[in-house]
Amino acid sequence: VSDGWSLGILLNEMAARYRAHKSGDAGALPRLPLQYADYAVWQRDWLSGDELQRQLQYWSSLLADSSGVLELPTDRPRPAEQTYKGASTLRVLNPELHRQLQQLAVHQKCTLYMVLLAAFDVLLGRWAAADEVVVGTPIAGRKHTELEGMIGFLSNTLALPARLEGDPAFNRLLAQLKATALEAYGHQELPFEKLVEVLQPERT
Repeated sequence: VSDGWSLGILLNEMAARYRAHKSGDAGALPRLPLQYADYAVWQRDWLSGDELQRQLQYWSSLLADSSGVLELPTDRPRPAEQTYKGASTLRVLNPELHRQLQQLAVHQKCTLYMVLLAAFDVLLGRWAAADEVVVGTPIAGRKHTELEGMIGFLSNTLALPARLEGDPAFNRLLAQLKATALEAYGHQELPFEKLVEVLQPERT
């Protein structure tokens, strides 16, 4: 029922109310211009209008040639039955590498996130010997300031393709990915579930 952004709002509001209670202040939290129900009504209306078709056309065109399946080498066979058992790993970049990556982002006029995503795309592409990689990336879904203080599930997933055919130079791939990401941010309102429902990609 909520996303990571909402958790931060909730914790800040609880802390503010706790401080107010400790000091004997009965001050109320500021009123929100919109409630989540307002957002849900807007989204439902929006999904039945012309904007829906514009968004679907954009995403369908962007992902038209994507297979969606990467044949990655694994250290054990894929189980016959899906279990959702997994793990995570954490790696910390050393300060010098972080500084160099930041400099690259500034030089290429993009964000550090775009640099790291491009590197991840290259890694996946090489491992899978693929000419294209599509990575799903989360976005907060709060383009409008009225939504910034709202608690609810507003986040979405954007499918960002990277074209790797011809083994492009990294700065060319980065420029391509930057353009793709910026366009995708402009079409972020379409729920990922709706896109999957319409495109019906092959799933395993």
